[in-house]
Amino acid sequence: MVATDFDAEREYDDERFSAQSTFRSDRMKVVLGYFEPGQFIPVHAPDSDVAITVREGSGVVRDGDDEHAVGPGDVVVVPAGEDRGVKAGEERLEATLVTAPPPTDAEHDPVREGLKRGEFVPRADD
Repeated sequence: MVATDFDAEREYDDERFSAQSTFRSDRMKVVLGYFEPGQFIPVHAPDSDVAITVREGSGVVRDGDDEHAVGPGDVVVVPAGEDRGVKAGEERLEATLVTAPPPTDAEHDPVREGLKRGEFVPRADD
């Protein structure tokens, strides 16, 4: 059994969101996400489902072309292959992100590119 809590795993980074992996198998990955105001996971579309549960703070979750305002207690599920992203609002955001199956490293290329460029919605390469 894996057991932890948000307080024990909490780590913020001034440069980008912090993702503390708490569990990973071939079938599922569980991450605790810590976002300073305005920080984000860039929009990407891996071949895995994701369930995002907001613990504290507020922000938006991108689901396809829609952005949903979220706050404490909200749960958003985005199916595999749909564009998704998470962005903190004007305060810190803490959330659990459960993906099944875990995305591949290659599926996170748009995330790395978006972070490098500082873009929530990464643009296509020119």
